Amino acid sequence: MDKIRVLLVDDHTVVRQGLRVLLEAEPDITVAGEAETGRQAVQMTKQLRPDVVVMDIAMPTLNGLEATRQIIKEVPAAKVLILSSYNDEEYVHQLTEAGAAGYLLKQTAAAELIKGVREARKGNAYFSPAISKRLLDHYRSAFLKGAPVRKRTDFLTSRESEVLQLIAEGRPNKQIAAELCISIKTVEKHRQQVMNKLHIHDVAGLTRYALSKGIIEHTGGVRL
Repeated sequence: MDKIRVLLVDDHTVVRQGLRVLLEAEPDITVAGEAETGRQAVQMTKQLRPDVVVMDIAMPTLNGLEATRQIIKEVPAAKVLILSSYNDEEYVHQLTEAGAAGYLLKQTAAAELIKGVREARKGNAYFSPAISKRLLDHYRSAFLKGAPVRKRTDFLTSRESEVLQLIAEGRPNKQIAAELCISIKTVEKHRQQVMNKLHIHDVAGLTRYALSKGIIEHTGGVRL
């Protein structure tokens, strides 16, 4: 039987090394490659065509949510399994809507990750027990209250989220334009749309929002 080919995505080398050792100890799993940013993950998924992408959320330049959206669009056969320390409920919902096959917390046992990889390869959804309970409680509560399911239009678009992350990382408009291969005018338009949707009209506020949602992480001054 062919081994399950996994792409590891995390901006911390020591985490990737640990995950590689853990996964390659299994006879049916092999690590096809490693990426340290979401943008690298998208490119490497297109090149390597792994079965499962084990994805962190908080990474520089392009975070795990946007990388997941782009991978599912570009390589629909790839299954994305989120492995993160963030358990923000909104993030879980956005990632499942983006097409993630599962969501595991980094505090989870090694056996859970291995099982998650195998289940993702089969096309099944797999969540950490704590995440599953929260999702179940959320939907049960929403059903009992008759609350409508939130639509994708309530969220930022993929491009708006990319711009938000780069703004929060302190990039000026010119650098954002170069990074995303768009015009400065387009960057300004996206910046205004982000501010309008979030009802936040200054960079400090956008940065605080990005930090609170795990889009970027505070590491003593720089980045995700």
